[in-house]
Amino acid sequence: MDKQQVIFTDLGIIDYKSAWDYQENLLHKNISVKSAARENTPELQPAQLSTEHYLLFCEHPPVYTLGKSGNIDNVLLNENQLEENGIEFFRTNRGGDITFHGLQQIVGYPIMDLEKFSTDIGLYLRNLEETVIQTIAEYGIKGERSKGETGVWIEPGVPGKERKICAIGVRCSRWITMHGFALNVNTNLDYFNHIIPCGIQNKMVTSIQKEVGAEVNFDEAKKMYKSKFENVFQVELR
Repeated sequence: MDKQQVIFTDLGIIDYKSAWDYQENLLHKNISVKSAARENTPELQPAQLSTEHYLLFCEHPPVYTLGKSGNIDNVLLNENQLEENGIEFFRTNRGGDITFHGLQQIVGYPIMDLEKFSTDIGLYLRNLEETVIQTIAEYGIKGERSKGETGVWIEPGVPGKERKICAIGVRCSRWITMHGFALNVNTNLDYFNHIIPCGIQNKMVTSIQKEVGAEVNFDEAKKMYKSKFENVFQVELR
């Protein structure tokens, strides 16, 4: 059986709002296809829909983003301080709380029609976590899940040593996903000092660079992730 195709695009360094708009366009394009098909040929099965899957990569200039149920108090800088430090801020429509996006961080935005996979958002989130767990394992890093806390952690069960390497927050509309994950590769972690990451007190943030003690090849890390994404979701990137 042929694998489902996922259109891959690396947007490079792009401001957060432009990437968000790009995702919204792809999501609404898929929703329109789905709505028209259901109206005209309601007997169509999900696999027969002409919706398309996408995986977008990008890096953002420094920006804090707050999830729809997030607490603004988790941002420790005021508007003037954000401007002085050259950091943008956006309230978003994704799940999760506050996080940071910056350079040398793999930001991945899958726009997927889950009706062609499984209509289980929990499973989708676990699969996203698994793609990261398999990626960082290639660097000798053991990634794990922390009960009740979406994302990928290192030593989540060791008090005082818990540290997050990848934040995940998504939106799903008509089973079409958007937003996604942010994997810290050679990311400047100082920016996390100005927020309470993901709204979780007293837990650290880390990166591949910090864990291995040396800067890693960013392009190789992206290539590594792409292969793990194909493996976990059983798809083919093109």
